Amino acid sequence: MAFLSIFFSYVSVAQNIAVSGKVTDTGGSGLPGVTIQVKGTTVGTTSDINGGFNVANVPSNGTLVFSFVGMKAQEVAVNGRTSISVSLQEDAAALEEVVVIGYGTVKKSDATGAVAAIAAKDFNKGVITSTEQLLQGRVAGVAVTQSSGEPGSGINVRIRGTSSVRGGNGPLFVVDGVPLAGNDVSGGGSAGGLGSSTARNPLNFLNPDDIASMDILKDASATAIYGARGANGVVLITTKKGKGKGSVDYSYSLGLSTITKKYDLLSPEAYVAAGGTDNGARTDWQEQLFRTGKTNQHNLSFSGGENGSNYRFSMGYFDQEGIILNSGIKRLSGSFSGGKKFINDKLTVGASVNFAKTTDTGVPVTDNAGFSGDLLGAILKTNPTNAVYNADGTPFQTTSVEPNPMAIIQYTKDFTNTLRVLGNINAEYEILEGLKFKTVIGLDQSFSGRKSAFSRLLVAEDIANNGQLYLSDIEVENRLMENYFTYNKKFGNISFDGLLGYSYQSFDYYSKNSQATNFRVSDLDLMINNISSADNADGKGSIIQGSNSNFNELQSYFGRVNLGINDRYLLTATLRADGSTRFGSGNKYGYFPSFAAKWRLIEEDFVPKNVFSDLGLRVGYGITGNQEIPHNLYTERQRYGGASIGGGGTNINNGGLSSVAFPNPNLKWESTAQLNVGLDYAFLNNRVSGSLEYYTKNTNDLLIQIQSAQPAISPFVWTNLDADIVNSGVEINVNGIVVDKNDFGFDVNANVAFNKNTVKNLLGTYDTGAISGQGLTGAFAQRIASGQPLYAFFLREFGGYDEAGNSIYPGGDFQRFLDGKSPIPTVTGGLTLNFRYKRFDLSTFFNGVFGNYIYNNTANAYFTKGSFANGRNVTTDVVGSQEGPLNAPDVSTRFLEKGDFVRLQNLNLSYRLNTGESAFRNVRLFVTGQNLLLFTKYSGQDPEVNTNKAIDGVPSLGIDYTPYPRARTVTFGASLSF
Repeated sequence: MAFLSIFFSYVSVAQNIAVSGKVTDTGGSGLPGVTIQVKGTTVGTTSDINGGFNVANVPSNGTLVFSFVGMKAQEVAVNGRTSISVSLQEDAAALEEVVVIGYGTVKKSDATGAVAAIAAKDFNKGVITSTEQLLQGRVAGVAVTQSSGEPGSGINVRIRGTSSVRGGNGPLFVVDGVPLAGNDVSGGGSAGGLGSSTARNPLNFLNPDDIASMDILKDASATAIYGARGANGVVLITTKKGKGKGSVDYSYSLGLSTITKKYDLLSPEAYVAAGGTDNGARTDWQEQLFRTGKTNQHNLSFSGGENGSNYRFSMGYFDQEGIILNSGIKRLSGSFSGGKKFINDKLTVGASVNFAKTTDTGVPVTDNAGFSGDLLGAILKTNPTNAVYNADGTPFQTTSVEPNPMAIIQYTKDFTNTLRVLGNINAEYEILEGLKFKTVIGLDQSFSGRKSAFSRLLVAEDIANNGQLYLSDIEVENRLMENYFTYNKKFGNISFDGLLGYSYQSFDYYSKNSQATNFRVSDLDLMINNISSADNADGKGSIIQGSNSNFNELQSYFGRVNLGINDRYLLTATLRADGSTRFGSGNKYGYFPSFAAKWRLIEEDFVPKNVFSDLGLRVGYGITGNQEIPHNLYTERQRYGGASIGGGGTNINNGGLSSVAFPNPNLKWESTAQLNVGLDYAFLNNRVSGSLEYYTKNTNDLLIQIQSAQPAISPFVWTNLDADIVNSGVEINVNGIVVDKNDFGFDVNANVAFNKNTVKNLLGTYDTGAISGQGLTGAFAQRIASGQPLYAFFLREFGGYDEAGNSIYPGGDFQRFLDGKSPIPTVTGGLTLNFRYKRFDLSTFFNGVFGNYIYNNTANAYFTKGSFANGRNVTTDVVGSQEGPLNAPDVSTRFLEKGDFVRLQNLNLSYRLNTGESAFRNVRLFVTGQNLLLFTKYSGQDPEVNTNKAIDGVPSLGIDYTPYPRARTVTFGASLSF
C-alpha cells in the first residue's frame, strides 16, 4: 500500500497540464509579446495582442516566468492551476532612457552634454531613401534639407548652424561605432551643354528598417570625444539587435508619388494669344514628362536573443520610381548582427555588417546648365505648340539651343551602380570588476561605377552629331582599429566612470574616369560598352582619361572621466589628440579638450517634489576640430595632375604631368570653441518634460582653397583664414502627455531653435552662388564678408521698371549687401501630435523653417519678357508684367524671395489586428502620407532647395536652379510578426 501511495503521488506531481491566462500592465491593459516560459526548460510562448496566452505541457508543480522589456520579470508557481492571470510592474531602472555617447552609453538624466536621442518609433515614416530623412525636423537645432526631390539626391545636415567657409559643414556619422569617411562614394556626371550633376548621397546604402536609434551629439562636451571631426556635431547610428525569443518580421509597402506643384506655365492657347509662334501642336510638356512614381519596399528579418547571445539577420528591397520618366533608385540590402558571452560572461564577442547594392538611374537634371538648359529647363521653356514626335515616331527636334525634353529622355542613359559594405567585429573582456577592455576592428568599403551616355541623335549643345560618354569608377576603403579601457566603480558617494583609448583609421581612395566624344554610333548601350567607337570619318574622335589615388591616416588618443557626487553633482572631462596626414609637419596633431558639469537640482530640498519630477542644470565648454578638406595631400608634397589623350578612339598617349598645387606646411586644423548651458526639466509626474539650451560657438582658422593670381605655377593653394564664424542660439524641446487612458492617448512633442550666424574679422571677400542663364556669364549672387552671415546675398536693389520696361535700381546699378539677408534660417521647428484609440494609432508631424531667403535662378533664367520674346514659354505672370522684351535680366532682388514654410511632412495612420490564437504575434496595417501640405509664399516649386552653385570650391546655399521637383507620396503597407 505504501508503494502504491508513493507511486500515485509521483504520478500526480509529475502530471503535465495546459495553462492559459492573461498578462496585463498595472492599468489592466493586455500586454502583447510577453515571454512566458517554464522555468528551467525551453517550453514557452508569447502573449497575443490582448495579452492572452496558452502554454501546453506545463508540469503541475512547475513555475512560469513572465518577462517583458521595461517590466520586472515575475515568477509564478503553477500549483496545479490551469488558469493564471499576471500583472507586470514597470521596471523604473529599465525604463529610464539611455542615450548613446561616444564609446559608451549614459542615463539621460546623467548626461552633461547636449544630446538628443531618436528611437525608431519616432522616425519619419513612408518612402525614406536616406538615413538623414528619418530625423528631419525631429531635433531642435538640427536642420535637414534635401537638395532636390530626385531619388537618392544629396541631403544637407546642419547642427547648430553653418560654421565652415569651404566645406565639411555636415556632422560626423558613426554607424555601430565605425566613423564614416564622409566623402562621396559615387562620381558626378557631365552632359556637355546640359550641365553637370553631383554624386549621389553616400548614406543611401543603409536600410532605414535596420536602424534602431539615432543619437545626436550637439555641443562640444558631447562631441569632443571625436576631436578633429566633431566641430559640426556627431550623429551616432545604432542598428537593430536581436532580443527575446526568436521572431520573424516582414513588412511590405507600396508608395505612390506625384508632383506637388507644377509651374504655372502658359497653355498652348494662352501662348499663341500672347503673341507666341504657333507651330501647330498642343503640348503640355509637364504632363508629358512627369508621372506617378511607384515605390515598392520589402523588409524581412529574423532575430532573437537569450542565454547570453543575440542575433539578427535582415534583407531589404527598395525600388523607387522618380516622378520624372526614366529616373529612380533600386537598393538590395542585407545586414547581420550577433553577439555571444563566454568565460562566465566575462568575454563578449560581437559582430555586425551592413551591405547594399544600389542602382541609381538618373536623368539630365543638372546644376549648371548653360543657355540651352537641362531637362527641367527644357520642360519649362519649350514652345507648347511644338510637337512631341515626328510622324515616324522619332522625337521632333529643332535647334541645339532648344532641345526637345522627350528627346533628352530617349537619347540619354545614366546609371550608377554602387556596392558598399560596412561592418565591424569587437570583443570586450572584463579584467576585474568594473574594469573592461574592448577592441574594435571596422571596415567601410565601396565600389561605384557611373556610366553616362548621350546619343549623337540628340539635338543639344555639344552633343548633336557628336555624342558624349562619361565613365567613372571609384573605390573607397576606410579601415578602423580601436582599443580602449573602461572603468566603472562606486566609492561611497562618488561614482567614477573612466575611458582611455587609442584609435587608428585609414582612408584609401582611388578613382578613374574617361570621357569620349565624336561617336560614329548612336546606340547608347553600344557607346557604353565600346568606348573605342568614339571615332568619326574625319578622325576627330577623342578619349580623355584620368585617375587619382590618395591615402590618408588619422591616429588618435582619447580619454574621458565622469564623476558623480551624491547623485547630485556630475562632472565630465574629455581630451582627444588627433594626428592627421592631411596637415603639415608642424601641425599634424590637434588637441581637443572639453569640460562639463551638471547639477541635479531635483535632489535638493528646496526644489518642490510635488511640482518637479526632474530638474537639472548643465554647463559645458570645449574645443573641437574640422579636417574636412579633400583627400589630396596638398600639404607635404607637390601635387601633379595629367590626362591621357588619344585621337581616333584607339591610340591613347601619355598627356604628361603638370603642377596642380604646392604644399603648405603651415596648414592646420579648423577649430570650434563652444559654450553650452542647458536646463532639463520634468513636472506633473513626468507628464511634461523637455530641455532649454543656450549655445555660442566660434570657428576660426578657417580652411579654404585660395585661387592664385595668374599667371602662376600653381592655380591654387590651401590655407587657413584668420577669421571667425560665430553661431549662437537657443533651443527649446517640450514633450507633453495630454491624455493617458487605457483606450485613448494623446501626446505632443515640439521643438524650436533660434540661430544667428555672423562672419567676423575676415580680410577680403569671397564670391559664390554662380547664377546661370542667357547673358549671365560670370554672374554671382552671394559674397562672404566680415559683418555678414555666411553666404549673404549680394545683389542689386530692384525698384520696378521705367517707361521703356527696363529695370530700375534705386541704389545704383551695382551689387551690395541687403541688411544681412541670408539663406541660413534663423528659426527652425517641428511639431508632432500622436493619438491612439484602442487599436488605432495616428501620428502627424509638421516642420517649419523661417528667416531664410532663396534666390530663384530658375525665374531669372527663364521667366522674363526677353525669354518669351525669344520664342520660349514662361509663367502666366510674365506676359502681363510691365517688363520690356529688351530688359536685361540682371542679378537683383527681383528674384530674391523669402523661404519661410510650414510643411505637413508626415501623417501616419495604423491599425493593429486582433491576432487571437493565430501564429502571428502582431499584424499592423498602415497608410502614410508625406509632404501632404505646404504653406509658403515662395513662388518656385518648393522652398526646400539647394542647387550646387559653388565658385572656385566655395560652396553656395539657398539657390534654386531647375532642381528635380519634390513629390507628394502616399504609402500603403502592412507589417507582420510571428
